[in-house]
Amino acid sequence: MPSESAFGKIELQLVRVLHTVISERSVSRAAMRLGSSQPAVSAQLRRLRGLTGDALLVRAGNRMTPTDTALRLLGPAAALLDEAERLFGARARQRGFDPAASEATLRIAASDYLDPSFLPGIVGHVKRQAPSIRLELLPLSAEYDYRQRLAAGEVDLVVGNWLRPPGELHLGRLFSDEVVCLVAADHPATRRGWSADRYLAAEHVAPMPFHANAPGVVDDHLASLGLARDVAVKSAHFSLIPLMVAQSRLVLTTGRLFCSRFVDSLPLKIVRCPIAFPPLTYYQLWHEVTHASASTKWLREQIRAVARDLAVPAPARPS
Repeated sequence: MPSESAFGKIELQLVRVLHTVISERSVSRAAMRLGSSQPAVSAQLRRLRGLTGDALLVRAGNRMTPTDTALRLLGPAAALLDEAERLFGARARQRGFDPAASEATLRIAASDYLDPSFLPGIVGHVKRQAPSIRLELLPLSAEYDYRQRLAAGEVDLVVGNWLRPPGELHLGRLFSDEVVCLVAADHPATRRGWSADRYLAAEHVAPMPFHANAPGVVDDHLASLGLARDVAVKSAHFSLIPLMVAQSRLVLTTGRLFCSRFVDSLPLKIVRCPIAFPPLTYYQLWHEVTHASASTKWLREQIRAVARDLAVPAPARPS
């Protein structure tokens, strides 16, 4: 930690360099974001290392990675910059964020468990209003540590469904979806007698969960009821599961919005689930690091707008 006399050597720009270098994990990218030169940012990083007594950014293979100390400093640095904006940023706030002129790169990590038209809808909506903005759509998987990526500023938003979203993140509820079963058109579930016992005894297909060795939301809820199903197939390729279901006796349990996009193009049917599940609730999550960012505030508003416009299909008649 810096001594009391060292605090007199810390100016706001140095805090901004600290936050940007750690977020970008690259001196050259930080220099571009700051409108500075790489030698100047390197010199400021050396000052920061001297003040903190820590390397802050170290090489790991072909990449640079922040130290534990750097990651701990990221949140306080963001908070300090936010407070400085509140004090001195009136003119910047008046200018606001101009999406039509922005060339920012915005990163969204999202599951493909939801309506398959949702992410394409976001891309179309954003590009119509902000033609020069670049979007990076990243997959959520067991290998993708979205909480660490959000904290490091490597991704701006995460979109998915959770029974219990992480408490340290900001969240915005997007929409809820009814849980149903998707089966082949000639599956026994489409006839009378589709009961809870037959549902549990059937062979199921399920997506890989967000965390390794953790149950997904369906199995988590079943476990809370003291029940378990027979998951015969687990797939990391969720968008291909309807094709698997159409060619087998597998049962997919997921949201109606997702299922409804396939019943007209494949020999599939949506049937009620004989076990009551809470609705699938989809959220967008973000970290305090980007909470005050004008560009990510704008992005959150666009995602909310697309979510509001999702067409919810009519419920299926009980089978």
